Amino acid sequence: MDDPLPELTAELRTITALPEVPLNGPRRWWGGPLDVEGLALASVAAAASAAAAVTGHRLGVRADLVAGAFSSIRHTRIDGRKPEGFAPLSGFFPASDGWLRTHANYPHHAAVLERLYGATDAPSLAAALAGVAAADAEHDIDAAGGAAARVRTAQDWRGSAPARAVDGSGWIEFDVGERADAEPLVPTSGGLDGVRVLDLTRVIAGPTATQLLAQLGADVLRVDPPGLPELVDMHVDRNAGKRTTLLDARDLAHLAVIDDLVARADVVVTGYRPGALAHLGLDAGALRERRADLVVAEFSAWGFDGAWAGRRGFDSIVQAATGIADAYRHDDGTPGALPVQALDYATGFGIAAAVCALLHRRAHTGLGGSARMSLARTAHLLLDQPSATDALSPSPVPVIRRLDSPYGPLDLAAPAVTRDDAVMEHTAAPDDYGTAEPRFLS
Repeated sequence: MDDPLPELTAELRTITALPEVPLNGPRRWWGGPLDVEGLALASVAAAASAAAAVTGHRLGVRADLVAGAFSSIRHTRIDGRKPEGFAPLSGFFPASDGWLRTHANYPHHAAVLERLYGATDAPSLAAALAGVAAADAEHDIDAAGGAAARVRTAQDWRGSAPARAVDGSGWIEFDVGERADAEPLVPTSGGLDGVRVLDLTRVIAGPTATQLLAQLGADVLRVDPPGLPELVDMHVDRNAGKRTTLLDARDLAHLAVIDDLVARADVVVTGYRPGALAHLGLDAGALRERRADLVVAEFSAWGFDGAWAGRRGFDSIVQAATGIADAYRHDDGTPGALPVQALDYATGFGIAAAVCALLHRRAHTGLGGSARMSLARTAHLLLDQPSATDALSPSPVPVIRRLDSPYGPLDLAAPAVTRDDAVMEHTAAPDDYGTAEPRFLS
């Protein structure tokens, strides 16, 4: 199979030479108006290629593994239980002049909708929003700390200032400005063994990136704020092979622990809104000022410039705002969605690719660097692709791995890449959330 979206690796190739990786299996299976399969295959291929460069492993891409990875939550079983889907207050709701998409899986976001509209379930929220203009609801929910977006057409979105702020960038933006005081490092080999990754991300995109790094041998420690714990189902699905700990950066003693972890890390991955970590000295600029050899990857929903840069966003919200939900409308006019949360997963594999490319460069120069991505930029890339013309194949059957865990036996989709033509294993089951010691093992 040829590389379906060669432009995904354009920025990566400016950082390091990328070996070719084989892509095997069908090209199209979900169907629909957009080339979601092409985005999925190409993003995993980008990660596999950059990982092969830094590890020396012979890595490859298979359609069944990619399909399983991008729909992982559907295949996860926790002691036989299926994870919960979208919460009752998450979804499409008709407003007085259009449609609104809400995201309320996290309790603090659901509380915003309850406070603004007195909604305790989907019917009561629908009744309240029916008399409100979609743009007004979008504004009010965001201002109150929630997450929502008005459903737009792609043309409407691309003419807006937030879209133009995203359009000027590549899929991955790199900053590899050099400093003369860095000492060259010994090139890595044998996977990512010994590479220490500080994971300051949540939900899907960032944890997808760091999970792949863990599957390749990195020592990944995820730090979450105790006041906003991760959903258990999401933790189980996205944190295999990592350890998780809880630290409150507003507590000076906890912030000192985080600073010590930064001092010992090789990689820091952050997924909070732009500016949210700056006052803590944990934004890319401040981190690289501390450590010339540090690799930093940042991502956000809406990019890093413009009026929407600091806005909350999730895959489903970005789909609604950018025109994807409009492109997938049903016959009755109800907005639709991608067959999988492809913006999250593709961005996650892009982050992993960027980290591996920067690690490979660092192994030869001693210099770190930073990379930026956004869900909105990934959405633009998907919308700009021509529709796939390949014949529709049956959906590939995912490969499932069984692991014992603190939550009972788990069924998890296998890692998305192959090594030496074989399906990889998860290096460990997800831990008991938040209970790990806040230190690296290596």
